[in-house]
Amino acid sequence: MSNFIIFLVLITIVCFLLIIVVMVQNPKGGGLSSSLGGSTQMGGVQKTTDFLDKSTWVLAATLIALILLSSLSFSGGSGDNKKIIDASQSEAPKTETPAAPKADEKAPATTPVAPVKK
Repeated sequence: MSNFIIFLVLITIVCFLLIIVVMVQNPKGGGLSSSLGGSTQMGGVQKTTDFLDKSTWVLAATLIALILLSSLSFSGGSGDNKKIIDASQSEAPKTETPAAPKADEKAPATTPVAPVKK
């Protein structure tokens, strides 16, 4: 279970970093890059935007990889290898069906329903 806790801590850290990187970005290209660079540093603004874009993809891929790896390390709740259903409980209990009336016995008579007159 300790591996799962390690993965859980790493997933939490990557999630917070991903939240920070996404919140810094501006959907129209402003964000952190517009506040750091002036009109003279056009190359710096582009590099900041590229860095934020690449870091978003790297963090997202890292998050997916950590989630998949943590699911492999998860063994279950108690760690015992018990089956949920025992072999003795796998068969359904047999119920007896009522016997059909024999050919020489008459079925109980039903009273015919008279048609309703209008």
